[in-house]
Parts: sequence; structure tokens; C-alpha cells
Amino acid sequence: MDENDISEKLIGNCIKIHKELGVGLLESIYEEALAYELIKNGISFKRQIEIPVIYDGKQLGIGFRADLIIEEKVILELKSVEKIVPIHKKQLLTYLKLTGIQLGLLINFNEILLKDGITRIKN
Repeated sequence: MDENDISEKLIGNCIKIHKELGVGLLESIYEEALAYELIKNGISFKRQIEIPVIYDGKQLGIGFRADLIIEEKVILELKSVEKIVPIHKKQLLTYLKLTGIQLGLLINFNEILLKDGITRIKN
């Protein structure tokens, strides 16, 4: 599967989850439901993956944690917030740069229509 195929499947699964569970739940609940759907559909992924930060050739003791990395090709950041703000997009772009992954999806489940909460970011 290429990045676009993965993206399409992820968005479809997120819409299904959003229709079933609705808005207002914790991000971790949506993440758990999505992990279940990915397993059910045979899509490989990793959850809560630490992304190290390298400075001057040295790995710093702190880093970031990506919600989901799908097929080593797409980073998925889930939110359940009132509004996506610029820092959320910058956070995902940073994850993409640090990992070398080209595509990221930022999905805010706290929207009446999930399509309004989907942001696609290319590295």
C-alpha cells in the first residue's frame, strides 16, 4: 500500500469510529478503537512510538511520542480538542521531519462532522 491508500483507509476507519462513538471522548479511546480496526483489517502499525531528537550528533534524553505510525509510511496524530491550533500542525510536521516519513494525518475527533477535523500534512 502506498501513502494515499493508507490515508484513505485510515480516514474511512476514523469516520466509522466517529459515527459509532460520537464526539466528546478522550483521545485514548479513539486511539484504542482505531487500533482495533487496524488489527481487524490487517494493517500494521505501532502505537505511542518515541521519536528521538538529535542535536549536534547527540541523541537528547527527551523526545516526542507519535500516537500511531502506520505501515512505516504515515504518522497519525489523534486529537479530541475544541479546535486544532497551529501548534498541533507544527508538532506533526516536526514528527515527520524527525522520522523522515512523508505523510501525516492530524485528526480531531471533537468535530460534529469528522471531515472538518482532518488535516493532511506532507513533509
